[in-house]
Amino acid sequence: MEPLEVHRGRLIDHIQLVVRDLSAAKRFYSAVLDALGVPVGGSGDDYLWADELFISTADSADANGELTGRAHIAFQADSRERVHRFYEAALAAGGRDNGAPGERSYRPGYYAAFVLDPDGNNIEAVYYGDARRSAASVRVTL
Repeated sequence: MEPLEVHRGRLIDHIQLVVRDLSAAKRFYSAVLDALGVPVGGSGDDYLWADELFISTADSADANGELTGRAHIAFQADSRERVHRFYEAALAAGGRDNGAPGERSYRPGYYAAFVLDPDGNNIEAVYYGDARRSAASVRVTL
């Protein structure tokens, strides 16, 4: 069999958030993703997507008319500066503070900021420092 490359932190293939106000969500997520250096992949009247994140209205075909419950999503940042940019962009785009940028006691080197998006989801940007990068991927043979 061919070796399978497994990336740590890639357990989730994609996430869909179904929101009340897509205009507010587009404003918020476009700003925070830009601050993190992640381009928006596309958008339409009832959706927005970037990388593995898909955001839609309850009227979209895949939402079945239901809003998602409160979620916690943590975006990876490539520096402490990006964590600060994320936080500032989120607040400027309608987010609410849920934890200013700073060291967290979760593990050594954990530097993060938390905001609530327009629907109350807890959105985080986290930087682990150089320790996490050195173990970013492994190669396994099945």
